[in-house]
Amino acid sequence: MKALSGRQPWWWAILHAGKRIENRVMVVRGRRCPPTWHRYRGPILLHASKGCTKEYFRDACIWMEQAGVVPTTHPMTIDDMQRGGIIGRARIVGVIAPGDDAQAAAADADIPDLDLRWWMRDQYGFVLVDVEPLPFVPYPGSLGLFEIPEATLRLFEFPEANSL
Repeated sequence: MKALSGRQPWWWAILHAGKRIENRVMVVRGRRCPPTWHRYRGPILLHASKGCTKEYFRDACIWMEQAGVVPTTHPMTIDDMQRGGIIGRARIVGVIAPGDDAQAAAADADIPDLDLRWWMRDQYGFVLVDVEPLPFVPYPGSLGLFEIPEATLRLFEFPEANSL
């Protein structure tokens, strides 16, 4: 099964604050381009990477507050965030490319009420559905989308790990 690694507090927002767009971009030779896996559609596990500076965390929280997607009184701190393992699952059903008509892309993904405030317009927005938290399982991650072997998944004992 595939897993997507990302930093907190973005996974917290996906699991608990209604964020259904995961923003990604690659920079190759100074030029922005889609991640190499931008055509993938299907189930993923959400892997919270270990790395996250206090400044990065603060800046992400400020962005969420200014975008109006979380209240300014949210109780989040970097120490509250699960990191360094699998924390949830979802399914990628579409992508909004920079310059796309986001409303049309959301309709194409059959999600007409998608909250586009989460989309960073200069990035590729991967549309997520069937988002669900899972019990935390420590697991080493990898950049971007990576494969977790089936034998390892069985050790986790995730309920219905491949049911998405």
